[in-house]
Amino acid sequence: MMRQGNKPVAIALALSGVVGSAWGQASVTVPAIEVIGTTPLAGVGLPKDYLPANVQSLDAAQVADPSSANLTDLMNRQLGSVHINEIQGNPYQPDINYRGFTASPLLGTPQGLSVYMDGVRLNQPFGDVVSWDLIPRSAIASMNMMPGSNPLFGLNTLGGALAIQTKDGFSHPGSALQATYGSHNRMELGFEHGGHNARGLHWFVSGNGFREDGWREDSPSRLGQIFSKLGWVSGATDIGLTVAFARSKLTGNGLQEQSLLQRDYDSIYTKPDETSNRSLFLNLTGKHSIGDDLLLSGNVYYRKIRTSTYNGDLNDDALDQSVYQPNAAERAALAAAGYTGFPLAGATAANTPFPFWRCIANVLLNDEPAEKCNGLINRTTTTQENYGFNGQFTRFAKLAGMNNQFVAGAGYDASRMHFRQTAQFGYINPDHGITPVEFYADGSALDDNGDPIDARVDLKGHSHTWSLFATDTLSLTDKLHLTVSGRYNSTVVRNRDQLVSGGGAGSLDGDHHFSRFNPAVGVVYQPLSVLSVYGGYNEGSRTPTAIELGCADPANPCKLPNSMAGDPPLKQVVTRTFETGVRGRLAGKLAWNAGIFRAENDDDILFVANNAAGYGYFRNFGKTRRQGVELGISGELGKFRLAADYTWLDATFQSNETVNGEANSSQDANGNIHIRPGDRIPMVPRHLLKLRGEWQLNQALSFSMGMLAVSGSTARGDENGQHQPDGTYFTGSGKASGYAIFDLGARYRANRQLSVFAQINNLFDRAYATAAQQGATGFTSDGNFIARPFSSIGDNTSLINATFLAPGAPRTAWVGVRYEFGDK
Repeated sequence: MMRQGNKPVAIALALSGVVGSAWGQASVTVPAIEVIGTTPLAGVGLPKDYLPANVQSLDAAQVADPSSANLTDLMNRQLGSVHINEIQGNPYQPDINYRGFTASPLLGTPQGLSVYMDGVRLNQPFGDVVSWDLIPRSAIASMNMMPGSNPLFGLNTLGGALAIQTKDGFSHPGSALQATYGSHNRMELGFEHGGHNARGLHWFVSGNGFREDGWREDSPSRLGQIFSKLGWVSGATDIGLTVAFARSKLTGNGLQEQSLLQRDYDSIYTKPDETSNRSLFLNLTGKHSIGDDLLLSGNVYYRKIRTSTYNGDLNDDALDQSVYQPNAAERAALAAAGYTGFPLAGATAANTPFPFWRCIANVLLNDEPAEKCNGLINRTTTTQENYGFNGQFTRFAKLAGMNNQFVAGAGYDASRMHFRQTAQFGYINPDHGITPVEFYADGSALDDNGDPIDARVDLKGHSHTWSLFATDTLSLTDKLHLTVSGRYNSTVVRNRDQLVSGGGAGSLDGDHHFSRFNPAVGVVYQPLSVLSVYGGYNEGSRTPTAIELGCADPANPCKLPNSMAGDPPLKQVVTRTFETGVRGRLAGKLAWNAGIFRAENDDDILFVANNAAGYGYFRNFGKTRRQGVELGISGELGKFRLAADYTWLDATFQSNETVNGEANSSQDANGNIHIRPGDRIPMVPRHLLKLRGEWQLNQALSFSMGMLAVSGSTARGDENGQHQPDGTYFTGSGKASGYAIFDLGARYRANRQLSVFAQINNLFDRAYATAAQQGATGFTSDGNFIARPFSSIGDNTSLINATFLAPGAPRTAWVGVRYEFGDK
């Protein structure tokens, strides 16, 4: 059944020369053509072969592939030039990296990828983060990875854009139920149902529930998603309303110090580390055809997200303190407060490695508890509301006798946000959990320098962006296609500090305005029907977010994801990308591609870490570069379906810079390290190789196997690449080593309705790390808190700086069953 509202699709293919001279013939056989949307809004799009870039696409069947644990795992396995950093240590909270640019759920990570769902930007206004747990995988009809600094996808499209389109009752009728169970008590249950009637109504609903205990200590996660869409088609008009809810509680225990990880691969550094999300998503979309050559489309949307975190961390101010027995005054204070069991005599640094009595006593006496308490509880709450509208028209007309498609539109995106943070001191327990005490960093107490101890943040902000965009694809001949695009963005960010208002020292108040026009041009030449040569140039930009504008002073580093201080504004990032390549088909069923790209960033915003506990600051770097080579092939050979992708990726600094490097052995007398042009950007591997094969043994049974190989990368904190451990004050390699992991799966379709599947990931139980960071550690290699002698107090060389790693999951397995009925 073809929906009447999609009539311009056929027209676009005809006018662009796809059906070409066959237009109007009585009977035409046209090969399958993949059409890609060229803007975030649903429209007509263009044949993939007309796009001057290496676009990657996944359809609904590929997205639902049970060999991938979730959406981010799917991208990591099936999209070339994509790799993940598991900084948070939760399967729903990884950093997705594409060509060296990042889309992360972690507030404070410099973002460089934009993500859209049905024309709605999913990057959240406070930090441009992307919460992968809020995207309903079961509702995805298709997703396209658009490479480069494509200006049509708006702000933050520095390295690429992920465009997601969801299912409806016309495209995906029928019903299905699916259940899985696996390692670490992983359980997942999902359903979907879609349909339509003769009056033009169509509907789709899906839901998903997930829970697991996690493979690391104390790492449970819970997730629930509901997605619904109701639409109506009449003649040339198609209207749809999407309502979606999601709620999650994720434990991300983060990085672990290298020696502790070698002792116990399941171990964690400190706990708890919990993130809770609640989300409401509303999106009203519409399309209307006017005649045979004009299509109007648009949307109006609203999102509300509430995020809260509860994180137990080490108190870095206590790392240079010694452990000793309570003195007389402290013992008297403990006894007066009703405490018992504290050591009366004989307690030393050697036999009292977890000094919680000292923390409690100093809180009672108000005697520098901010240094004597070695634990810290950080709490944050962020409420964000996004709303806006977008509209565009697509015009098909001859231009000087040549086929032409012109798209133009405008958009308005606004947001309101409220961010709050508090910090509470505590002490660390033998299991590395933090127990809070009644002492808060709220400005009511002083440190040993007489300054208030205040880690509170209470910030309200508002931002809005107006944009105009246009793109034109002109078929100069049947084989040569030229595309010219551009977008103008004007953004205003207003921050209002609820604690220190009025601007000036210590205030987060600020009004910031950014604007820019970003162009793009590309050309595709098709000398043969099975061969294309393409090349393009494009520019993109992103404006600094509220968290970056408030955390840009190296003299006052922030405790991410949240502590901030008023600082001079940062400049917006501008990226210029060149890309060229060839692609084609072999024997009709094998698609291949080969290409090169180079992306140059001016005023790149990067986070400079002081230590692994999260302290650091944002700053503009002069220039950075990400360049590489991409090779790929995929398709069918008899009963086999094969895919291979290789990427050589070179991500480097291109200007001289000096940054804080207190955890780096090459630091100078001021604790700084010096970056030179050509030094590698941390956490970006140089080589990526993905191999995948599926064997369809018969109509019922199939087997699959895959390999993911990633080369090593330097640690954050080793931006100059000169860290050399001495085994005493600097330990660990300062990098994440390369790795290769394999997966194995099987699927059996008993009949038209019932299928079962099984999957094993990390087949050979490889211990590996996806990222690394340098920082001071508070633990010995046996997991005890470091007990420093009196002579070390105030002596920075007594701190032990180590390499912290983001461990990958060990061997995991799951089985599942799926039952389909109705039109499916």
